[in-house]
Amino acid sequence: QVQLVESGEGLVQPGGSLRLSCVASGSIFSINSMAWYRQAPGKQREVVATITTGGRTMSADSVKGRFTISRDNAKNTVYLQMNSLKPEDTAVYYCNAVLRSATDTSYSNYWGQGTQVTVSS
Repeated sequence: QVQLVESGEGLVQPGGSLRLSCVASGSIFSINSMAWYRQAPGKQREVVATITTGGRTMSADSVKGRFTISRDNAKNTVYLQMNSLKPEDTAVYYCNAVLRSATDTSYSNYWGQGTQVTVSS
């Protein structure tokens, strides 16, 4: 069984920094892209940043220059370094991976359980 487990949740003041981590574990054959999404109260889930196996990244305009996504393929882990945090960054952050488990013949979307990030003074 494949699991994505996030860590790094917290409360931080505006202008502060936080680092999220997400580890994919279980019977994994291969991981394609990994990503971070977020969902604020009353809003739809939105993509924050994505990263391919080769390290090519994409970030939402709202976080460009402040958030950095990275991954360690050997550890099946994706990170989100968040700097210059703003109150509008407050949301539940979800890890996503497009991967193939050891028992599947195709790639599927997997999600973490979500981790709360609150930016407030």
